[in-house]
Amino acid sequence: MSNHTIVCAGIDTGKRKLDAAIGHGAGELQIGNTAEGHTALSAWLRQHQVERVGIEATGGCEHEVVTRLRADGFTVIVFQPSQVRAYARFHLKRAKTDRIDAALIADCAAARKAEDIHAPPDPRIAPFAEQLTMIEQIGEDIARIKTRRATVRDQDIRLAWDLEIKRLTQTKRIRLKHLVVAIRQHPDLAEKLDLIASVDSIAIPSAVEILVRCPEIGTISREKAAALAGLAPYADDSSDQHSPRHIEGGRERLRKALYNAAFAGVFRWNKQLAAIYQRLIAKGKHHKLALIACARKLLSFVNAVVARHTPWIKQTLGA
Repeated sequence: MSNHTIVCAGIDTGKRKLDAAIGHGAGELQIGNTAEGHTALSAWLRQHQVERVGIEATGGCEHEVVTRLRADGFTVIVFQPSQVRAYARFHLKRAKTDRIDAALIADCAAARKAEDIHAPPDPRIAPFAEQLTMIEQIGEDIARIKTRRATVRDQDIRLAWDLEIKRLTQTKRIRLKHLVVAIRQHPDLAEKLDLIASVDSIAIPSAVEILVRCPEIGTISREKAAALAGLAPYADDSSDQHSPRHIEGGRERLRKALYNAAFAGVFRWNKQLAAIYQRLIAKGKHHKLALIACARKLLSFVNAVVARHTPWIKQTLGA
């Protein structure tokens, strides 16, 4: 067994500055969250022989420094804030400052087992994800405007809202078209997109959602895919208490896309999903629980066709 000890660092990310700390109090640094600051940070980490860096996701402020450190050869783990706070509560650490948080994140990075550290995501996906988020937000804006329009009696105002809905709908359509064209510039991603879209009830918008929001698709187990999408059922039993299993966590936008695709599949496009839904309803399952199960099954179909590099064939993918 190797006696090599991995040197870990943690970074607390702010909009304008970065607070970095090396595990066991071996060093601290505060520097600007700029390209020049990232260069200096990388040199400082290398000087201290750091191999693994933990950083907390902070609404996108961490993206550029994460990209730079990965390009410089560091293993970077991006933690969700809830993970860091849970670690702090477990160790009864209640004080909170940027420097304390950086040291805490370094401890989190050191505690992560090597086999639980995933390969860095495909750098091509991040720009696509940003474009997709904009498209999704336009859709949310359209839904809000439709709600406002429904309560308005003044015809001039209703016409103004109609024009705005039309403009946003066209913008959304154009943005999606451009995103698909950009994805298809990469032959491997184009192939994966077509494989995903080959599954009944997965239209191109849903296929783009799955490709961008779950780039691991086809390389992981169906159980892991369900967990990433927040569609895995978790037990909630303790002693004599037996609560219904429930879904929790996961990637919200991915889950919503799969749920909507499953809904369309159950009632129109996918006979296998329709059969699963009817079977679950016959067993007394609630409508929404049955749809969640169908969304999970739909994701397993997608995972299978991508893993096999074979388009959807109804006869070979049984319900």
